Amino acid sequence: MLLKVEDLHVSVGGKELLKGINIELDRRQVIAIMGHNASGKSTLALTLAGFPQYTVTSGRILFEGEDVTNKSIDERARAGIALAFQSPPSIRGIKLGHAISLAGGVNPWRPKKGDDTDLPIKMLAKVNLDPVSYLDRELNVGFSGGERKRSELAQIFAMKPKMMILDEPDSGVDIDSLKVLGNSLKDYFNEVDCSIMIITHHRHILQYIRPQEVLIMAGGKIALTGSYEDLMPKIESIGYEKLIREAKGSV
Repeated sequence: MLLKVEDLHVSVGGKELLKGINIELDRRQVIAIMGHNASGKSTLALTLAGFPQYTVTSGRILFEGEDVTNKSIDERARAGIALAFQSPPSIRGIKLGHAISLAGGVNPWRPKKGDDTDLPIKMLAKVNLDPVSYLDRELNVGFSGGERKRSELAQIFAMKPKMMILDEPDSGVDIDSLKVLGNSLKDYFNEVDCSIMIITHHRHILQYIRPQEVLIMAGGKIALTGSYEDLMPKIESIGYEKLIREAKGSV
């Protein structure tokens, strides 16, 4: 078991946002976290990544058997947890190529003997961004939505994480970028030992990298779980709320 979330309760500013979340993620598994707006999906992602404003009031987060509930963002990143933001930030003064090197543990200004100084070029190639055009550009400054997502994915690939948490990777991207993102994720997953948690509203990105399990959130809880093949047609046909009501009524 790579990740185990046990009865997780999380509050922000005294307001409880997650109310008893239980999740298990195996090695080399893909799961999708779905649900309507304000259901707790992004709160879950940021909590798992270790953002301090999300206070765990009870429950535990275990990663590779170790309790990381009180670990910092940096400690979790070093352990192998990587988060892709819903809206990757722009940072002036930092070149994209340098950001990729740093993500991969390479000092771009003072590389050590044996460091892979070509890492940025390799990672940009994986997300179909031309190194000549993008290496020296400021991080995400002036980038389109799709370019931002691809830039961030290149940085995450450089980290070689054990678990990727992707917060709405298909949000704000056009069809061409979605195809690149989806195929890049699929190729990466097939190449390395990595698990993926995808947070999304719809099936767009899931058509490229199919989850073994879908978890539907509502009101800060996991309201329903099932296979992609079973739940996705129902989600698209009747929506989240009716699907959850029908599931509760059948219990």
